[in-house]
Amino acid sequence: MHSHLDWIYVNDAAIEDEVLTEARELSLEHGLEPISAATGAQFAVAAASTRASNIIEIGTGYGVSGLWLLAGAPEATLTSIDDDYDHHEQAKPLFSKAGYPANRVRLITGKALDVLPRMNENTYDVALVDGDPSQLLANVEHALRLVRPGGVVLIPHALWNGEVAEPAKRGAVPSALRAIMRNATDDENQVWSLSPVGDGLLQIVKTA
Repeated sequence: MHSHLDWIYVNDAAIEDEVLTEARELSLEHGLEPISAATGAQFAVAAASTRASNIIEIGTGYGVSGLWLLAGAPEATLTSIDDDYDHHEQAKPLFSKAGYPANRVRLITGKALDVLPRMNENTYDVALVDGDPSQLLANVEHALRLVRPGGVVLIPHALWNGEVAEPAKRGAVPSALRAIMRNATDDENQVWSLSPVGDGLLQIVKTA
């Protein structure tokens, strides 16, 4: 059995630098719940292991996830979509401060479902889906279209505060997450795993 100490150790093992700490504080100050540091470390591993050169993110927030992704692939280009202009205004200087040139951090302000259809399929190494929860199913479908074979789709908050594990919880988001896992199981071109890190991290690799 895992002890509570194990969970504390896992979350404390991932160290955030000054810029990430600033992005996290900004998120909390504005009422956004950023991913845990341990989840961020998994993002960095996914970006590094795919040798990512192109990353797409749905839901910029104040940059915590994007900074973790680039920590794993510092030479990559990050395209990040958010419908809140203020998020981009405040995240942009943090990416600069972390040393990432402006031409490699493309921040697109708009609704994901308006922007994603214009993106080229099989182009990205990593796609992170953390936008509007009510659009989760559609966003994941787009993400799977956009990643290349061998690319990975990352979906944080995949346990949704314990609701996904309880069949009686039939809310839109837990139902969507269960459907995404069922689809991944049924699709011979998808390999997936669900980790309890943070509030759950679903990782789907498109194999073909």
